[in-house]
Amino acid sequence: MKVEMRIDGEAAVADVDRPGESLLSTLRDRLGLYGTKNACEQGECGSCTVLLDGDPVCSCLVATAQCEGREVKTVVGAVPRPVRDAFIACGAVQCGFCTPGLLVSVADLLAREGDPRDPVIREALAGNLCRCTGYEKIIDAVHAAAEAMADEAHRAPARSRAAGSTEETP
Repeated sequence: MKVEMRIDGEAAVADVDRPGESLLSTLRDRLGLYGTKNACEQGECGSCTVLLDGDPVCSCLVATAQCEGREVKTVVGAVPRPVRDAFIACGAVQCGFCTPGLLVSVADLLAREGDPRDPVIREALAGNLCRCTGYEKIIDAVHAAAEAMADEAHRAPARSRAAGSTEETP
């Protein structure tokens, strides 16, 4: 069966031979998109988190057939640069296995809530397990990303006004 969907903004067709094949398997094994990690295959760890029509889901629990005509965003297409940069700068990346799922979850959180407090961050990341960092560096990275994104949003209107200005200075 052929399943047509959009992945990271691009049209994609997956030829799936098992009706219950997971989106995770399709992304990695059929489409060669290795950014989404395969860890538990039971929806327990969050390493395979993607956005499906804007909602975070564990791709190991979603059948590819359910994605017909839908939008999938992986770590490649869902995560703004300030989030990635903050994870690196704050040392929130160690072994890297949980990182793609965490990045997608953080991007989703910051798209919904620009400056979340620690309890909100902890709740949003409750489905993402990390054995290496102890989460404090991850929470620091969320705050740093939120600040960077707010700064970027604040600078963008000023840049567009300056670029579009036709006024001459006396």
